[in-house]
Amino acid sequence: MTSRTRIFAALAVVVPALAIPASVGATTLIGSGSSAEQPILTALIAAYHHVQPKVKFIFTADGGNAGAKDVQQGRSQFAINTRAPEASDAGLTYYKIFKDGLCIAVNPANHLTNISTTQAEDIFLGDLTSWSSLPGSGLTSTIAPFGRGSSAGSYTFFQSVVLGGATQAGDVAQESTDGEVATAVKGNPAGIGYVGLAHSGTGSGVKRLDVNGVACAPAQIKSSKYLLNRYIWFVLPHKKPSTAAEAFVTWIRTKTAATVINKAGAVATYANKNIK
Repeated sequence: MTSRTRIFAALAVVVPALAIPASVGATTLIGSGSSAEQPILTALIAAYHHVQPKVKFIFTADGGNAGAKDVQQGRSQFAINTRAPEASDAGLTYYKIFKDGLCIAVNPANHLTNISTTQAEDIFLGDLTSWSSLPGSGLTSTIAPFGRGSSAGSYTFFQSVVLGGATQAGDVAQESTDGEVATAVKGNPAGIGYVGLAHSGTGSGVKRLDVNGVACAPAQIKSSKYLLNRYIWFVLPHKKPSTAAEAFVTWIRTKTAATVINKAGAVATYANKNIK
């Protein structure tokens, strides 16, 4: 990563769904992972402070895949990842915590309202390079695609669901965070990128496209009608996980946390709290 964003927030621990003690002494939890989910995690941390004010968090938004490796190598006590467990995740336990959508976003100068997964695939594989090839865009300029790199779970997810496992083209500008992808698309009339729901809403400066005629919106994400819907995962080491981190993920899957998650720009799925 060219830069790392750190969140420092006073926080605390809570309840058992994993047979965790009801209270924990002063401690600092070190986490890393998804920048796409950083706005949601920031909101959860702020709310959790009112539950257990003795716990502090240090979070490094270095990408979901990088976060998982951090936990494997003992650099982080937990990670947030935006793709499902893979064979490379040996020694880790993944907990579903909520859902998100990976949205396809363009600059507001673009008149498109919908894109097919085939068109998105062609753009990010470099087979479709001019907006003039997409009727309705109102543009004739060369397409400027922005995305993430291999350290990001969002890239792995996009590669699997949209690119059929292929590697995105060399002309895709790889940004360090979802926020940087949104900023790049906002600043380029020919831009297009893939970002989490929270990075493409009101005030982001970008416009979400429907994908295959279905909106990247909470209701469609929750029902899985939107193709690029995904679970977000809380990652812990399988052996000797932090008690404080276990307590935090337990709290994330409560109805109280669900309100925070929905307001922050993701989709609460606390009904799945017993699913690993």
